[in-house]
Amino acid sequence: MSSETEIKLDLSQEAFDALVGSDLLGEPDKVLDQRSTYFDTADRRLWKEGYTLRIRQVGDTRMQTVKATGPSRSLFARSEWETPLEGNEPVLDHTSPLLGEFGSDLALEPVFDVVIARRLWNVVENGSQIEVVLDEGNAISDDRHSPIREVEIELKEGSPSDLFVFARKIDAVAAFRFGVRSKAERGFVLADVQKTVFKAEPVQLERSMNAAVAFKSIALSCVRQFRLNEDILLQRRNPEALHQTRVALRRLRSAFSLFKSVLSRDEPKRLNQELRWLAAVLGEARDIDVLLAKASDADLVSKLKTARAATYRDAVDALGSSRTRALMLDLINWLECGDYLPGNGPVSADVPGAQDFAARVLEKQRKRLKKDGSALAKADDEHRHDVRKDAKKLRYAAEFFASLFDDKRSARRYKKFLTAMEALQDELGALNDLATGPEVLEKHGLADHPAKDTVISHRDKAGLLGKAQAAVDDVLDTKRFWR
Repeated sequence: MSSETEIKLDLSQEAFDALVGSDLLGEPDKVLDQRSTYFDTADRRLWKEGYTLRIRQVGDTRMQTVKATGPSRSLFARSEWETPLEGNEPVLDHTSPLLGEFGSDLALEPVFDVVIARRLWNVVENGSQIEVVLDEGNAISDDRHSPIREVEIELKEGSPSDLFVFARKIDAVAAFRFGVRSKAERGFVLADVQKTVFKAEPVQLERSMNAAVAFKSIALSCVRQFRLNEDILLQRRNPEALHQTRVALRRLRSAFSLFKSVLSRDEPKRLNQELRWLAAVLGEARDIDVLLAKASDADLVSKLKTARAATYRDAVDALGSSRTRALMLDLINWLECGDYLPGNGPVSADVPGAQDFAARVLEKQRKRLKKDGSALAKADDEHRHDVRKDAKKLRYAAEFFASLFDDKRSARRYKKFLTAMEALQDELGALNDLATGPEVLEKHGLADHPAKDTVISHRDKAGLLGKAQAAVDDVLDTKRFWR
């Protein structure tokens, strides 16, 4: 963990007021009014290529900042370039990589503004020097506004664990959620078409990483997917956002399982058990959504909607609970400071390289699918459910590790492998619907409803088993992209 590590905390209005009104921070060392204008081309060329350009005005001072935020970041020795300006128009010259990357005819236009009132404190926690920034304001695009209330705490000198000691003090007076969006990302989301669901983003791993650092990157990617969808779920009660929130937790739990051999001691097991609890609560709501999508009988639809409202309340309550807040704080703390990381624990010197580790894990998961999925027709529903979990874990592993095998041949094989995996999951999902539908209806007192058969699949089980077995065989026949 770098000596300049920063964590971002999102606050509700209530939490913001509670923090400002508490005795934790006192009077700020600085108060600044900032206005930042972000520029891009009409087709968002910079943003798509992993760059941002902003001009920030504080008083009469203007500063242009170019950041490399995506995969392009690894191409440079640094990722941020600052240039003092006299006017309000961007300057493309040798002070940033934009001229070399895009040429001098880059047609930039203002896209959105971020207007912030910033309070800043320099605090000491257990001898560590920490900068605390509290921002309140809005991202503004035309007549649309998106509120910003966040705390950024950055380690200037000392132990990374002290950041989390201080974060826990904030949590004691103002409940927060970890922030995963930059102000630039908030602005581009506001300016362009609003997304109502976030699927997993590609994980960018480097072959020079060891397996522990790769796990951290993968886990933080899962946390980001969780938080992006959690925000939408809390605002809109969107079924797809609920589904992707649960998928993010499932991917994260799979990562814990796949990397079990490099994660030491008891904390990973405890965290995974807590993630399992939260995923199960969300799963109750997801089960109702699946049935509702099939229902047509008015009375059954009404009863399922009543059940849905109750399960969504449970899900929202769980997400807002002190248990989940503690889980996320403990999780991020451990991901950033845990003894599994190089230099933090006694076994870190023995951690294998990411690529070798990935190849072994993928091979192991493929063998497990081959063994468990060899005779689906003879297996019971519980065993077939285990095969479905095997398939999901293999697919997640493939997605996690794809960037480690990125030559042309591997990329072609990966595409075919993923297509086969998706088809397998569809077939196993259809079999799973046969087994779970009646259980869900019974759980909600609807097992005897006259229209129950309209939401329970009655497809030919033997036919489904045949298709699922063929899909397993297709996956096993697909060439390994990791070889």
